Amino acid sequence: MNIMDKQTEEKLRQGFKYFNRFMLLMWRLGLGKWVNASPEVGGQIMVITHTGRKSGLKRQSPVNYAIVDGEVYCAAGFGKGSDWYRNITANPKVEVWLPDGWYAGVASEVTDAKKRLPLLRQVLIASGFAARAAGIEAAMITDEALDGATTDYRLMHIRRTAERTGPDGPGDLAWVWPLATFILFPLVLLLMRPRRR
Repeated sequence: MNIMDKQTEEKLRQGFKYFNRFMLLMWRLGLGKWVNASPEVGGQIMVITHTGRKSGLKRQSPVNYAIVDGEVYCAAGFGKGSDWYRNITANPKVEVWLPDGWYAGVASEVTDAKKRLPLLRQVLIASGFAARAAGIEAAMITDEALDGATTDYRLMHIRRTAERTGPDGPGDLAWVWPLATFILFPLVLLLMRPRRR
């Protein structure tokens, strides 16, 4: 039993495509902690850096995640068709950007039926609005209904293989803030200056 019809799924895909670009920009601007400031609303969002299976180029995908017993889990809600899922299946070496820093890791799919459903429920609860947008009330749905609604979902375990490789997420565009302040602050002062008559 899949809750979404194909038309709704396609609309969600398109919506998440734009939302993901915005989330990636926020992380690159050094605002990863702010992105995760209200997880009950916006969900817990991390970025996975993975290698394109055809291009060999580095790619980044924002995804919802949960940390359970110190381990990182995320789900490909659009199943096997998700590009990031196919990329990390082809090359499981990844990097994850979390609010407390970024880490090297290895991805593997959780296939153990006994572990999959409770872990997937935690990821969906941690996803905030995303699960609800797909029609899943993760905290209240029965195990049977959840299993039926998520048959296409792929649950991934990211095993961190190293200590933090950097603090507070990459933020390669964080330089924008001081530059913008340097340029805009004098301009604001100039505009606020009283004019002589």
